[in-house]
Amino acid sequence: QLQASGGGLVQPGGSLRLSCAASGFPFDDYTIGWFRQAPGKEREEISCISNSIGATNYANSAKGRFKISSDSAKNTGYLQMNWLKPEDTAIYYCAAAYQPGFSSCHIGYFNYWGQETQVTVSS
Repeated sequence: QLQASGGGLVQPGGSLRLSCAASGFPFDDYTIGWFRQAPGKEREEISCISNSIGATNYANSAKGRFKISSDSAKNTGYLQMNWLKPEDTAIYYCAAAYQPGFSSCHIGYFNYWGQETQVTVSS
């Protein structure tokens, strides 16, 4: 199971940290991914981190502004989002994919999904 939290309303230029608490599976063999879906758009990959090999990946829209991390001791993944823009407004999801020894952010690998958390960037 995955429990996402940390969304909310923030002004442009502000920051939020999303958390994804995991349970029920071997956290260190999984890749944690963050995805988002804006109204009228398809769900898109934002970032992922492999707990197995430590690799991270970011979508172009997230590079330089977002930072993904993972704490194996707490079985929790994080997405620190800085310099938020109105176009970051979306429903955010965390997900987990069984990827021992490799890493891919492709949405097709992710079979555990947390509940949505809304991020709204507006003045």
